[in-house]
Amino acid sequence: MTVLAVDIGGTKFAAAAISDGGEIRVRAEVALSGTRSAEERLAQVISKITERVSADRLDGVGVGSAGPLDPRAGTVSPVNIPSWRDFPLVKTLEQMLPGLPVRLAGDAQCMALGEWWRGAPHRASSRAVLGIVVSTGVGGGFVLEGRPYLGPTGNAGHIGHITVDLGGDPCPCGAIGCVETVASGPSMVRWARANGWNGDDAVALATAARAGNAVATLAFQRAAGALATAVLTASALFDLDHVVIGGGVAAAGPILLDPLRQAVAENAGLGFLRRLPVDLTSLGRDAGLFGAAALILLHNLQKP
Repeated sequence: MTVLAVDIGGTKFAAAAISDGGEIRVRAEVALSGTRSAEERLAQVISKITERVSADRLDGVGVGSAGPLDPRAGTVSPVNIPSWRDFPLVKTLEQMLPGLPVRLAGDAQCMALGEWWRGAPHRASSRAVLGIVVSTGVGGGFVLEGRPYLGPTGNAGHIGHITVDLGGDPCPCGAIGCVETVASGPSMVRWARANGWNGDDAVALATAARAGNAVATLAFQRAAGALATAVLTASALFDLDHVVIGGGVAAAGPILLDPLRQAVAENAGLGFLRRLPVDLTSLGRDAGLFGAAALILLHNLQKP
């Protein structure tokens, strides 16, 4: 079997043709920039795949999208794509690729599932995995007993919207002091600029932190502290085996991971929390694509 996997992020769309053996046969990516609409970018990235692997050789479409989303209705409302509010993503893909089943889950749910399926060898033995995407926003998803847990509305694991600072900044979701207001790339850059740093983006912020800039370093430490609070909260609820971190901000590597592990260790009280390993994704930018493919190849999820 070969399926089309689609990853809908806040700043880019990625797609790949992936076999049931876990081989990426073709991969493509387009940025959400310029004058073209998000729908046009979606069609563009899919055409890059179907030019190489014809649609009649595909067995289905798995898609992971930034949320919120409604798998029952097949709609998505990514916070960072304002033109998509209750956008009929599943119907749109069904029209683009007639006759193929389409399955939808959250982008971080797919990242966690991809890590469980194709990540480091020990991942598949984990009974409870939390995946966190730290990027333009902060998303999360659970894989429990080898299956993605979507919840009754399809939004389980939305860890970026756990409140970590009751006196904090407003979040795009409408709440106050969410993890996303501290740990997302734009939030980190905003805080650093307000405290004297004058760089452009999260990539530059990571470079500055590696060079020893005090404000940039503290921005990553603040983000790590917020993420640690959310990780320990989730682990207290689900008794997690593993936490896997991915996304553009996580590409900073030890600049984020080291203070995150330290904060988890310092704040874990109960013994079962202290055993929790936290690692970066072993699949990099492709984790979400593998997970989207697995929605068809492994689980063929039905709507909630």
